[in-house]
Amino acid sequence: MDPPEEAGRGALVHTVAAGVIAAITGFASSFALVIAGLHAVGATDAQASSGLLALCIATGVACVVLPLWLRMPLSFAWSTPGAALLIAAGSTTDDFGAATGAFLVCGALIVLTGLWPALGRAITSIPKSIASAMLAGILFPICIAPALAAVEVPAVAIPIVLVWLILVRIAPRWAVPAAMLVAIIGIAIIARPGAIAATGAVPHLEFVPPSFEPAAIVSLGLPLFIVTMAGQNVPGFAVMSTFGYDAPARPALLASGVGSVAAALFGGHAINLAAITAALMAGPEANPDRAKRWVATLTAGIGYLVLGLCAGLATAVVSASPPIIITAVAGLALLGAFAASIGTSLERPEHRVSAVATFLVAASGISVLGIGSAFWALIVGGVLMLWTSAGRKVGPMGRA
Repeated sequence: MDPPEEAGRGALVHTVAAGVIAAITGFASSFALVIAGLHAVGATDAQASSGLLALCIATGVACVVLPLWLRMPLSFAWSTPGAALLIAAGSTTDDFGAATGAFLVCGALIVLTGLWPALGRAITSIPKSIASAMLAGILFPICIAPALAAVEVPAVAIPIVLVWLILVRIAPRWAVPAAMLVAIIGIAIIARPGAIAATGAVPHLEFVPPSFEPAAIVSLGLPLFIVTMAGQNVPGFAVMSTFGYDAPARPALLASGVGSVAAALFGGHAINLAAITAALMAGPEANPDRAKRWVATLTAGIGYLVLGLCAGLATAVVSASPPIIITAVAGLALLGAFAASIGTSLERPEHRVSAVATFLVAASGISVLGIGSAFWALIVGGVLMLWTSAGRKVGPMGRA
């Protein structure tokens, strides 16, 4: 075999491995958060399992079809900030049909954004400090869970945190999956005998009849759309641009929107462009040849389809666990996103008061008129920003 041919085959193997790692990392780092979020808005174990399976299928199909068509590593994932939002919105509804209706509205808005660019510009025109502060407020109760779990269930939580601490230094990519593995082992030890095996059946899709309740749409559907667009799709396009790809917005948004609508009918909340795992597949680590990196995303798509078969077992593990343990693992996975959100929200000194107010309202978990804290955080932050900025002269660098 000629050396160039051998090198090409080695690069292809490395590209496929990058896709497999991305799929495993994306699934293992946040499946527990998805299930916990679906449970929080009223899903049964069967509906949560169906929702996770639907998200895996929608993500997998999008990751296979678009790279084959566009020949670029355009990758997708479920909305992790959106799953965190479900937990925060749990106090506003326990009717999963109403939650599904809100998911459908979110998916439809993403489709509309793909068809009507002005809507996308309107979403991205929300001040970054406000959008980031809202996301940070949503993530805050989850990110403090590791500390709470270490006090409430130390025998399980402390080993989880220690494994995460060790690997975040020497192998950051595997820190959260390893922490999840330790959590599964701990849950299996403390759960009643057979609890996981009894409910870990082969997953199946279960249609969830949606209902469209205004309060659920306002407190869940609209914030889910905003955090999915601002927290996932916009960074996803930025990652592609960083590695030299001009990702077409319309096909990407239509794929994520249609996939979200399809998944919502079976309990899934939303899919979007990947950001963190996209860097694994669009960067030079996947393949020195930019034209061949799409194979990594194709492989990840197949990986998600296979991992979907684990949805029933994953739901059983979450159901058998003390809720604080699952939230603790999710908190470790979201620390980076929380830190980035806090940093972005406080970048501009003239916006810090409104950003802090947005953060506090979102983190409070309040519900007014049946509408959750994420919506009120945007309102409070926007009003404060308008009030404190009124009459202020803005310099050429956007500072007062």
